[in-house]
Amino acid sequence: MDEQALAERFDECRGHLRAVAYRMLGSLDEAEDAVQETWLRAARAGAGDVANLPGWLTTIAGRICLDMLRSRRRRGEDPGGLDRLAELERAGGRDPEEEAVLADSVGLAMLVVLDRLGPAERVAFVLHDLFAVPFAEIAGIVERTPETTKRLASRARRRVRGTPSVPAADLARQKEVVAAFLAASRSGDMDALLAVLAPDAFRRAEGAAEVRGARRIAGDTLANPVRARNARLALVDGAAGVVVAPRGRLAAVLRVTVEDGRIAGFTVVGDPSRLRAVPIAVLG
Repeated sequence: MDEQALAERFDECRGHLRAVAYRMLGSLDEAEDAVQETWLRAARAGAGDVANLPGWLTTIAGRICLDMLRSRRRRGEDPGGLDRLAELERAGGRDPEEEAVLADSVGLAMLVVLDRLGPAERVAFVLHDLFAVPFAEIAGIVERTPETTKRLASRARRRVRGTPSVPAADLARQKEVVAAFLAASRSGDMDALLAVLAPDAFRRAEGAAEVRGARRIAGDTLANPVRARNARLALVDGAAGVVVAPRGRLAAVLRVTVEDGRIAGFTVVGDPSRLRAVPIAVLG
């Protein structure tokens, strides 16, 4: 296969490679860089008699993403936090609006949880569970045996799914109530917010005075459209809660207390040093 033919086939695979890289890296800019580096390495190596070109390119992209994740971990991670919320929302890039749409299509909570996985765990989980790549192929990327690679993905899967701390029926009711609050927040519906908040609901946050009363909390919620736009359901401490994660970058967590079908209170965690200690999983 000559370089022109390889370039044409590569363009056919570009969307797939971009999707894989974005889920591994959680950044559109970095995903585009990984795809470009995949092309450069593929062009240098030449496809030769490669029978499965998409699989071969995915393997190259996987190795590149793994290296980028390891490098990111060595540099130290962005702590996030509420102080970074506006900055994260304004952050530039190749196409911030496109990245926001892409993040929502993957799931903001999913991106938050993926970002907590180790590099090899993340690569193994994304490739196997999201793109059905066989463990035998992933093993070569993460430099483990297939059996160890399978354990990496299994460990990642458990973290992504989490473990509810309440019975399934209670969790379902919590989820319904919190989802209603988030929908009302995004639509700016004061009446719907008041309907889902208990009259004496509270909001607590470290370093801030406690806020009491449904109307005051609803008013504050409507005054923070950026936070509402980037808030999504998640499993927080084993119960239905909220993550605020613009473009998948964790800024805050809300523990939600639900009583008698209404929200009785919120406990906000926005300090970067505390965020990492809060158990978060995807709430299906």
